[in-house]
Amino acid sequence: MVERNDAVNHKDAMKTARHPKRMPGVALAAAYVVFCALPAALAAARTTAPLDPWERTAAALGLAGLAAMAVQFVTSGRFQIVSGHLGIDKIMAFHKVAARWVLLALLLHPLFYVLPTWLEDPDLGLERLVAYLTLPHYRSGVVALLALSVLVVTAILREWLPWRYEFWRGSHLVLGMIAVGAALHHAVAVGRFSAAGPVQALWWVVGAGVLAVVAVLYGWRWFLLRRRPWRLTSVAKVADRMWELDLQPAHENPAWGYEAGQFVWMTEGRRRFPLFDHPFSIADSPLRPGLSLIVKEAGDFTNRVGKLAPGTAIGIDGPYGDFTLDSHQARSVLLLAGGVGIAPIMGLLRDMVARRDPRPVRLGYAVGRPANFACLPEIEAASAVLDLQIMLLSEKNEEAWTGPVGRLDRGRLAELLEGLGLQETVALICGPGPMTTSVSNALLELGLPMKNIVYERFDYGSGPASRQDRRRSLQFAAIGLALALTLFILSAL
Repeated sequence: MVERNDAVNHKDAMKTARHPKRMPGVALAAAYVVFCALPAALAAARTTAPLDPWERTAAALGLAGLAAMAVQFVTSGRFQIVSGHLGIDKIMAFHKVAARWVLLALLLHPLFYVLPTWLEDPDLGLERLVAYLTLPHYRSGVVALLALSVLVVTAILREWLPWRYEFWRGSHLVLGMIAVGAALHHAVAVGRFSAAGPVQALWWVVGAGVLAVVAVLYGWRWFLLRRRPWRLTSVAKVADRMWELDLQPAHENPAWGYEAGQFVWMTEGRRRFPLFDHPFSIADSPLRPGLSLIVKEAGDFTNRVGKLAPGTAIGIDGPYGDFTLDSHQARSVLLLAGGVGIAPIMGLLRDMVARRDPRPVRLGYAVGRPANFACLPEIEAASAVLDLQIMLLSEKNEEAWTGPVGRLDRGRLAELLEGLGLQETVALICGPGPMTTSVSNALLELGLPMKNIVYERFDYGSGPASRQDRRRSLQFAAIGLALALTLFILSAL
């Protein structure tokens, strides 16, 4: 492992954090509603043959659904202007919710077209629906709907599918491209409002935009992974099935920087292509050259990290994430880690040590069993530099363990917060979903403001929802309601 250097007089030669342009959440929400409603607004301005209200609604759903489908390529979490301010957690959660909106809108699109006929004559309405689904004229629309349906269903069932992660990601991309490409063809070929004029022109722009996004994600970033390689300098075991990788740039790249607590997408060897990368938190300070990643064996890729040989070429894409102290200023800091969630917490702690941060710091670190603890000597040594109090917890009481047994429950969190001003303390939590949920809820009950509680999950699967998650869901629902109301008004014009 390259020795850490916290000497201030070396900082001019070290990487510094970058601060990309970021759009605030309200502006992002407004931009989303406006963009998705734009095709319907352009269509409402056109003069066409009179339509039944249900048919106008069907047209608006199709137009908005196609626009929203294109936005899904941007809300992948890889664009800082979108995810930088909100954090990838919220952006990816919205990506999942919006995908279901899109599927629902496009499923209702043909049904609403035939609804007026079905209300008058059910047999004729069914015949018309079958025609929409079987006639060659509408085939591209059916292909789009099928591709989108498979994409959304396999995304929901990803944890239960017997597919490798890389295969699932590849299929997700292919299905997404088929869905949006076929939907654009359907809109231009048979759409009443998209056959000509400004709506058709918009679809050409949207198609070009989707291609540009894919080119950036899988072309330009592939080029950068090859052009700016990193090298693995060492691999060290820090806990049971947990490894710390030290990475150094193969070539000087003074423009690359990050903030402590962020994460990167990593690939290795000949697999340096964006479809094969995996997210890992940075367990390091930007005041030290290079990067340190703490990785737990938990799958096909991570099970091999301990066997990687020094000198292996590494691809790094990033940094990403909003799990940083720079983004959440406070007079005191509460760091809470569960299991491998210690990775970004170590990055924050190491950076505070390197900068000799004078603020009070409280660290709560919980694991399943004592062998899972990582970096304990370094954590203890940090007490000599920082105003640091440490609480270590093991769920299992094994023979060699003499510390407290249990979890980071409300009582222990109250103990950690003792002496700190609740309105002036920021809590950063990283760990498994259930732990993150219970800890964030307990902190709210103890009086910590919601805006001062920051967490980062390892997955975006379903699980217990915290109060913050539920509040976020209400915010997403408000965006969906605003879009639905806008479409209703436009379809009534």
